[in-house]
Amino acid sequence: MQAWTWPIIFFGLAPWLLALDTVRTLRGAAASALVLCVVFVAAIFAWFGFSIAVYSAGNAAAGLTALLVCAPLLQPQFLPFALARHLAGRWHGRVLQAVAGACGYVAAEWLFPKLLGDTLAHGLYPSAVLRQTADLGGTAGVTLALVVVNECVAAAIAGQTRGRRAMLAPLAIGAGIVVAMSVYGAARLSSLSSQTMQEKPVRVGMIQSNIAGYERLGREMGKYEAVQYVLDTHYTMSQQAIDSGRLDALLWSETVYPTTFGRPKSEGGAELDVELARFVTRAGLPLVFGTYDSDEGGEYNAAVFLEPALPGAAPRFDLYRKIHLFLFTEYMPSWLEWPTIRQWLPWAGTWKPGSVVRVLPLRLADGREIPVLPMICLDDVVTEMGIQGARLGARLIFTMSNDSWFTEHPDGARLHLAVAAFRTIETRLPQLRVTANGISAVFDRTGAITAGAGMGERTWIVGEASTSAPPATLLVAWGNWPGPVSLVALLLLLGVPYLTRRPRVADPGRAR
Repeated sequence: MQAWTWPIIFFGLAPWLLALDTVRTLRGAAASALVLCVVFVAAIFAWFGFSIAVYSAGNAAAGLTALLVCAPLLQPQFLPFALARHLAGRWHGRVLQAVAGACGYVAAEWLFPKLLGDTLAHGLYPSAVLRQTADLGGTAGVTLALVVVNECVAAAIAGQTRGRRAMLAPLAIGAGIVVAMSVYGAARLSSLSSQTMQEKPVRVGMIQSNIAGYERLGREMGKYEAVQYVLDTHYTMSQQAIDSGRLDALLWSETVYPTTFGRPKSEGGAELDVELARFVTRAGLPLVFGTYDSDEGGEYNAAVFLEPALPGAAPRFDLYRKIHLFLFTEYMPSWLEWPTIRQWLPWAGTWKPGSVVRVLPLRLADGREIPVLPMICLDDVVTEMGIQGARLGARLIFTMSNDSWFTEHPDGARLHLAVAAFRTIETRLPQLRVTANGISAVFDRTGAITAGAGMGERTWIVGEASTSAPPATLLVAWGNWPGPVSLVALLLLLGVPYLTRRPRVADPGRAR
C-alpha cells in the first residue's frame, strides 16, 4: 500500500462483506474466505513470492505459485472471520454480527501469528495522527476498529434500499469511531510533542554498509577474506561517523559478524574477535552488532553489546539470542526435520530460538547506563516483545535486521519498517533501527522518522534519541489485551445463543 492510499483501509473490505451477506451456507462463507485469501495475497504480497524465488534460487513463477498456494496460511484470519460472522447472523442482528466478525478476525490473528506479522493497522502508519491510537490496544486494537468501520460502510451501502435511517445510522457509528481515533491521536501527538527531554539524549552512529549476500562473497573471495572485507568496511564507516561529531555508541546490523563472537571456531575466528575488541577499545564507544552464538544445543542468531576494555582487563560483553526465527530460512519445524525435506530445501536454516526477552545495559563513556531492548529482524513484528521490554525498564529499542532479500522488491522492506514502527508507538520507546542495506531509521516516540537511509545506500547516520522514562501506555499496563478479549467475546456471542435458544433467522443471507 502506498502512503497516499491509506484511507482505503477504512472501506476496502466492504465489497467482500456485501458479497458475504448473499452467502446462504457455512460452506459458501468458507469458500468466499479462501478466495479472498488468494486475491488479497496476490494483490498485496506478490513481492513476497518473488523474494522467495530470489532467496531459494528458483524462478519467479514458482515463487508466486508457492505464495498463492500458501495464502490461507499467510492470511488465516479471513476464514474464522467469515465463519464467525456467518454464524452470528443466525442469532443476532447486524450490529452484533459485525462485532462477532471483528472479534473473530482479531482473535484469529492472536491465536495464529502471521509469518510477516502484518495486520490492517499497519496500513495507517502514514497517518501521524491515527497511528497514535496503537498505544491503547496495539495494532490488534486498531485492526478491530478498522474492521468495524468497514462493517459500517457495508451496512450503509446495503441500507440504501431501506431508507435514509438504515443508511445513516451505520455511517454515524463508523464516522464516530474515526473521529474518536482522530481526537485521541491528535491529543496524544500534541502531548508527546510538547514534552521536554528530562535526560541527556543518546547519540548513536548507525552503519548501513549495503553489503548483502555474504555466502556469495564467501564463494568469490574466500570465507575469511569476505568476513574481513565486511568488518573493514564497518570499521572505516564507523570511524567516519565518529569523526563527524560526538557519539555515545555504535550500532551495526544483523549477522554483520557472520561467525560466533566470544566462542571462536578457529584460530582465524579468534583473531577476528581480538581485532573487533581492539577497535571498540580504540574508539572508546560501546558497539552493538549482530553475530552468532552457540552452545551444546546448537547455534543462535544473536546480538552482542561489546564494551571498550579497561587497561589490563578482557573486554566485557552481554549477549541476546533472537527469539522469533523466520520459518525455513532460519529454522525448520521439528516435525519436518527429515533428511528428504532437507534435500528439497537445502537453504533451510538450522538456528535455534532464544528463550528470554532481555533488556541489556548500554554503558556509555560518560558513566550513563541506558537499558536497551534489543530486537533482531522478526522480533520486531511481535507486540508482546515490546511490552515485555518496556516492563523490564527499557528506555530504548535497538533493532537489527538484514532485509537483503527485499533488495529487488522494496515493498517488503517498507512493510517491515512500518511494522517495526508500531513497537515504538505501542510502548513509546524511541527506536534505532539499522539494516544491512536499508531501510534504516530512527523513530521518535510518535513513530516519526527523525533520521534514516533508504534501500541500497551505503551510508552512516547519527541517530539521536531521548533516554527519559517513556510515558505510560494502556497497552503496556494491560498487555496485548485485544486478542484474548476478542476471543472471549466471540465465544459468548456464538456460544450463549447456541446453548440457550434456536436460531433467530433461518436465512443468514437476507438483507438486514
